[in-house]
Amino acid sequence: MADPTPTSAVPSQSQTHTPNAPTALPPSTRKAQLEDSALIDTLLGLSKTSPKLVKSTLSDVPGCEAEGLAVRSWKMNEFKYYDVPSPFPTLARGLFTMDVGDEDGDGVDGVRHRIVVRGYDKFFNIGEVPWTTWESIKDHTTGPYTLSLKSNGCIIFIAAITPSKVLVTSKHSVGSGDATVSHAMMGRRWLERYLKEKGREEKDLAGELWRKNLTAVAELCDDNFEEHVLAYPPDKTGLHLHGLNHSSKYFHTLLTAEVDAFAEEWGFIRTATLDFDTIEEVKTFSDEVAKTGKWDGEAVEGFVVRTHVGVPPRNTKAESSPTPYPPGSTFFFKIKYDEPYMMYRDWRELTKMLLTKHAKGERMQASGLPKGKMRREETRKYVDWVVGDIKRNPALYETYLNGKGIIATRERFLRRLEEGGLQDFSGEGEGQTTKQEFGKTVIVPVAVPGCGKTTVSLALAKLFGFGHSQSDNVQGKKAAVTFVKNVVGLLKTHDVVIADKNNHLRQHRTALREATSNFSPPVRLLALHFDITSKPPATIHRICSERIFKRGENHQTLRPDPTSKGFHEEVVWQFIGSSEELAPDEVDGVVDMDVEGGVVEQVLQAVEGVGRALGWEEGRFPSEERVREVVQEVLEGYKVDVGDVSGGGGGKKRAQGQAQEGKGKKIASAPRYFGVLPEVDLAKLLETELAVREGEELDSGEGKVRKEAREMFEVLKKGNRVTKRPHVTLTHKTSAKEAPEVWDLCVELDSMSGPPVFEGVLKTLVFTERVMALTFEDLQLADSAIEDTGKKMEDLDPLVDSFEQLPVGEVGTSNKARKVGGRLVEGLPDAIRRRLHVTIGTRDGGVAPIEGKFVVEQWREGEDEDGEVRVLDIGETKVTGLLKGLYS
Repeated sequence: MADPTPTSAVPSQSQTHTPNAPTALPPSTRKAQLEDSALIDTLLGLSKTSPKLVKSTLSDVPGCEAEGLAVRSWKMNEFKYYDVPSPFPTLARGLFTMDVGDEDGDGVDGVRHRIVVRGYDKFFNIGEVPWTTWESIKDHTTGPYTLSLKSNGCIIFIAAITPSKVLVTSKHSVGSGDATVSHAMMGRRWLERYLKEKGREEKDLAGELWRKNLTAVAELCDDNFEEHVLAYPPDKTGLHLHGLNHSSKYFHTLLTAEVDAFAEEWGFIRTATLDFDTIEEVKTFSDEVAKTGKWDGEAVEGFVVRTHVGVPPRNTKAESSPTPYPPGSTFFFKIKYDEPYMMYRDWRELTKMLLTKHAKGERMQASGLPKGKMRREETRKYVDWVVGDIKRNPALYETYLNGKGIIATRERFLRRLEEGGLQDFSGEGEGQTTKQEFGKTVIVPVAVPGCGKTTVSLALAKLFGFGHSQSDNVQGKKAAVTFVKNVVGLLKTHDVVIADKNNHLRQHRTALREATSNFSPPVRLLALHFDITSKPPATIHRICSERIFKRGENHQTLRPDPTSKGFHEEVVWQFIGSSEELAPDEVDGVVDMDVEGGVVEQVLQAVEGVGRALGWEEGRFPSEERVREVVQEVLEGYKVDVGDVSGGGGGKKRAQGQAQEGKGKKIASAPRYFGVLPEVDLAKLLETELAVREGEELDSGEGKVRKEAREMFEVLKKGNRVTKRPHVTLTHKTSAKEAPEVWDLCVELDSMSGPPVFEGVLKTLVFTERVMALTFEDLQLADSAIEDTGKKMEDLDPLVDSFEQLPVGEVGTSNKARKVGGRLVEGLPDAIRRRLHVTIGTRDGGVAPIEGKFVVEQWREGEDEDGEVRVLDIGETKVTGLLKGLYS
């Protein structure tokens, strides 16, 4: 692989001045010119000292090859825009600069650089930062308030590079090559079209922008070039002009009337605006639009509000925060609507997922889609419809993954929806399906140890007289076969039987289906699906492990060993890691269960779901009071007679047996290494950070690296190589001699019943063609570990408390644990800190996970001589987790 960062992307230590810098400057005051130049010097300094905070890319200007002109595009760390005070000398987003003067870098009368393109300052959504709450805006801004439609396209900047030539850019690129892949070049095409229609030339526009030292800010909205979420009719296709900014250090934009006049003069599309005198009027209007997501009958993404910072009143409420700007400054904020914009965006992403599955020959089904995107009824109906439409009309989807046909697909569905309402679209074009008639029912928990399945099963059996067969009571070589026979036997005397087992493997569910296949009428398999995918694996593991630890010896097989709690925790990990996702065709119905809920909440969920599936009348459902009574009886009355269960023995032996049931490996007798388990959904994090950015160039710089990272991550996902147990290794037994005190402190912490919680930051993606890792930085004790909250495991009421009320860090951390944790953090050698990381995955089984450590060390030490290591800054994601002894 080539080095991901072009040599021109960051200025060298010895050269920050381009050799062919012009000597002319657009009209401005000398003070402003010096301030602009000083700003660029500051940015150049930051790009050297803090390259992850500020970076730049030097590019030749298209059309100015003869003059040898180049501009530098500046990019700031997006996540740092939220910091107060700001670490940046400017909040401008979309900033292009160039050097002026001779080759010696002396500049023109002390001015060494000039700002060519100046976008808006970074602005935020309502409630996104403290100074954009409605209360803060009311106190710290002054009318009038001008609302403009938030365009759904790609931003384009137009400015004068010389008195006779214009520069057209996207947010961070000057564009090059074919306009079909470059937003900047497509923007230029539209500009040339407007100039021709107006009988003007490029030099005319360049002269106007040069004399006034302005940057024109427009939105490229062209569905023929690139479809986004909302559609644009022909008369609204092109460049929507919405701003004219002074190309200077300080953010100053012209009034809307001046922008509209400029658009009229040069042929741009005007951006619709509304004016209000007070912020109360703005809020009333925006609330009204939010009810439908439409304005003037058209769907809108939102509004950008332009106003000015005012002098705040003397007495402001505590929740009111001032803006980062002085009084009189231009101030923008935005109002974004979730509906229908976010729903339409979900439809687009879900369709792409389904098409990807279809191309691989995999089955298109709703169960394989992210649950978070499937919450709306309309979306579930859309998925049902689009699966059938893809099968019926494959030709209509040939260009969908390339961004074409998105809007047409949505419009077809909406027309179908309008014609037929929200009826069931599943199976459209494949013949009508008849409703299945069932006889008896087998309730099939799908869970991992510690989810609460047995307590729920016992409560259901006691409430309704269901048959109940518990796999933990069956021991021996053919325990699985015997368990299934027991379930079938109970069907002879019960209409409903609970198959109380984890059933986390497909073979478990298949065995029940096959064993009941000869019944007539058919037996319904109804899954109690305990959701272990919507939360990070470490969170699920912590909750389930704590439950197992709390119940102690009251279990047939999985009982925590008092000498080493690592055994039962390792068993839980093996179940989480080996669990196979439930497919809809495996069962006849699904009741979603919350792992984090308290027992009463879980039982109520099960009662509601089971009752609806069985078609009960309202009078059949027990009251909440009755459910509480039964749960209390179960918790007090359920006692396991260990002597009656074969295969007992010590805790280690019991854990080994349970591990085999979970299809795991034999557990080692002692931890092989110690690590912090960050509670993070790696897949969700990376899918978000590696998503294609609007206007991003994919052929160079960061866009190219992001594309390569996305491709590598897809390889890991396709091969099921993404780690199911993210961990940050602190010490391994093979290297314990290097820092024996670290190993000893980890052993001590791992043995404590109330360990402290640690925190850190996931920051830099480091990868090769073989392995992908994410750096873990700033390891320290979390605040929740420093302050004793007083809420401990024994304080929870098992009837009502959710395990979500016992977040990581509030597990009864003792003062001793905090002190030992503090010693570990303070004494951790720098050599270990520099290599801390999470190995996301390896290409195949032939690549050892430890290679992630080698790649991070190689990058840290600057030893990537072959240029094989790729690096991508994904911002800072703060995570927390417990330290654990790990066995595999």
